[in-house]
Amino acid sequence: MSDLHRAVSSESEELILVDSEDNEVGYRSKADCHDGPGVLHRAFSLFLFNDKGELLLQQRSAEKRLWPGYWSNSCCSHPRRGETLSIATMRRLHDELNTAADLEYVYQFCYQAEFNELGSENELCHVYLGRINGAIQPNESEIAAVRFVSVSNMDEELATQPQRFTPWFMQEWQALKESYGERLARYAM
Repeated sequence: MSDLHRAVSSESEELILVDSEDNEVGYRSKADCHDGPGVLHRAFSLFLFNDKGELLLQQRSAEKRLWPGYWSNSCCSHPRRGETLSIATMRRLHDELNTAADLEYVYQFCYQAEFNELGSENELCHVYLGRINGAIQPNESEIAAVRFVSVSNMDEELATQPQRFTPWFMQEWQALKESYGERLARYAM
């Protein structure tokens, strides 16, 4: 199977459970972490920009259990048991986009969001900004589509069509603009 169609995660992989201060408190399967209201676990979200200062968005695969077909930030996932965030972010960039990026850690936050009766996200999420280092080739098992969007167009879309986007992306984008605008401006022109 080519890199553009390979499965890169499973419901059985072990995720890192954390408390609200990001201290590890155990491990559970990805499926268990997302059942019902979810169990708080470590996650990350990457916001990647091209040389024009445009944000890379991805449309989640229709095969995703939670928020299939929704638009979201460039890349997001979970470190696996025994993985550091730096290793997990590089692994997932390769798994989802077949690329690499220089990343800058910005902040972390906790959120919980339910998706119908199919499950929930309950994450302590580490948010990073970065610049893409080369071509992207989306893994079609994970991503339905990608596109670049300017900051002004992103703001307009979120204002007029918020139902098209994942809840974590909307929270993260707002926080980046309101609390970390100076750092965001180094990537988004």
